[in-house]
Amino acid sequence: MEKLHVNLGENSYDIKFTDSFTALPDAMREINTPKKLLIVTDTNVEKLYADEVKALLRENGYDAQVYAFPAGEEHKSMDAILGICAACINHGLDRKSMIAALGGGVVGDMAGFAAAIYMRGIDFIQIPTTLLSQSDSSVGGKTGIDFMESKNILGAFRQPRLVYINVSTLKTLPQEQFVSGMGEVIKHGIIRDGKFFEYLEQNADSVRTLNADTLIKMDKINCSIKAAVVETDEKENGLRAILNFGHTIGHAVESAFDFKMTHGECVGLGMIGASYIAKERNMIDMEALSRIEKILSLYGFKTRVKLPPAETVIEYMQKDKKKIAGKLKFVLPTEIGTVTQTTDVTRGEILSALEYIGE
Repeated sequence: MEKLHVNLGENSYDIKFTDSFTALPDAMREINTPKKLLIVTDTNVEKLYADEVKALLRENGYDAQVYAFPAGEEHKSMDAILGICAACINHGLDRKSMIAALGGGVVGDMAGFAAAIYMRGIDFIQIPTTLLSQSDSSVGGKTGIDFMESKNILGAFRQPRLVYINVSTLKTLPQEQFVSGMGEVIKHGIIRDGKFFEYLEQNADSVRTLNADTLIKMDKINCSIKAAVVETDEKENGLRAILNFGHTIGHAVESAFDFKMTHGECVGLGMIGASYIAKERNMIDMEALSRIEKILSLYGFKTRVKLPPAETVIEYMQKDKKKIAGKLKFVLPTEIGTVTQTTDVTRGEILSALEYIGE
C-alpha cells in the first residue's frame, strides 16, 4: 500500500492508496480511531459499497451504522446536514465518536461539515469513491454546503484523521464523473507541476483504461501536489488560492447551468477561459493554450459549449466567495506548471473568454 503524509502539525494525517477496502480497519487502528462511528454516504454509493464497508468494520470490532442522504448537488444543503446530525444523535455518537465519509465530493463536504459542528467537532475520516474526491476534495479539510445560489458558501475547515483511497471504486464510476475528476487532476499539473502534466499527456490510455498501478501513481502524485500547497497555506490566506485555477469562471458556469454539467467539466471550461485571458495578455503562448485544450479533449472534455447568456454567468461570478474588496480573483498560468493570482481582470476580458469557450 502506498502512503502520503500531510504535515499540518496537530492536524496531520496520512493518505493511503490501494485497490481494495480490505486494509481499511488496519489503517484506522494505526491512528486509534474511535470504535463508534456513523458511515455517511449518499443513495448512489450506498447501493455499491455501504454494506461491504459496514460489514468489514463490524467484523473488526467497530460499532458502525450507515446514514444515506439523497444523491445530487441539489441536496448539498443545511437540511441534509441536519439529517446527518440527527442520525448521529440516533446512533448515540458522542464527542469521542467519529463520522466516516464514504462517497464523492458532496458526501465528503457534507460529512466533514457535520463533523465540524456536531458537539462542536468530532473526528472524521474520508473514504472517497470518485476521482474528483480522490484527487481533490478529500484532501485539504474544506467542508461546506451551497446556500442562496452560492456554491460552498457555508462551511468550515475540518481536517480528516485519515484519507483512504481505493482506486477500484473508479470501475463503477459513470464516464462523466471520471471526466469530472480528471479536471482537478489536470488542474494540479497546470498550476504546480509541468512534469506531471507531461505524465498525464503520455499515459492517457493507461489512465482511461483504469489500470490500478497507474491510477495509484497518478493519485499519489496528484495528492502530493495539493498536500504541499495545503501544508503551506491551510486556511487559504495566500498560496492555496492557486487551487482555484479555473474555478472563477467554472463555478459561475456550473451555477448558471443549474448544476446540470459536472463540477470538473465546468472547471475545465474555466481553465480554458483563464488560459485564454493569459494568452491574450502574452503571459503564455498559443502553444501552451493548445496543449491545455488538447489534454482536456484527450480525457473527454468538451472544450466548447453553448453557454447561458454572458450576463447570467457574470452575475453568478459576482457571488463568488473568493472576491477581495469587491474584485474577482483570477488564477492565470504563466507557463504549464506555474500560475499567478490577480484581481485586475476586466469585464471585457471575461466577456472575451466566455465568447472563446462558447459555441
